[in-house]
Amino acid sequence: MASITIHSIDAALNERLTQESRRRNKSKNQLIKELLSKEMGLPVGDSYADDYREFCGVWTVAEAAEFEKSQADNSRLDPEDWL
Repeated sequence: MASITIHSIDAALNERLTQESRRRNKSKNQLIKELLSKEMGLPVGDSYADDYREFCGVWTVAEAAEFEKSQADNSRLDPEDWL
């Protein structure tokens, strides 16, 4: 594995990288490696593990509570169903 250092990143780009890495729940290092790989047409490592990451944290607290409430009956066991 090789390492590189990028000098003189301007403040706007640094801020954008910071925001995007937080949004994706990744380090800036991992984000930059993925962006470079995609730009160069190379496969991005660990793509299988991230298949559902885009859906994590999409609901608001209220939406999640509404969903949990709508699913409450699914956790109830009805003994008559098992006769």
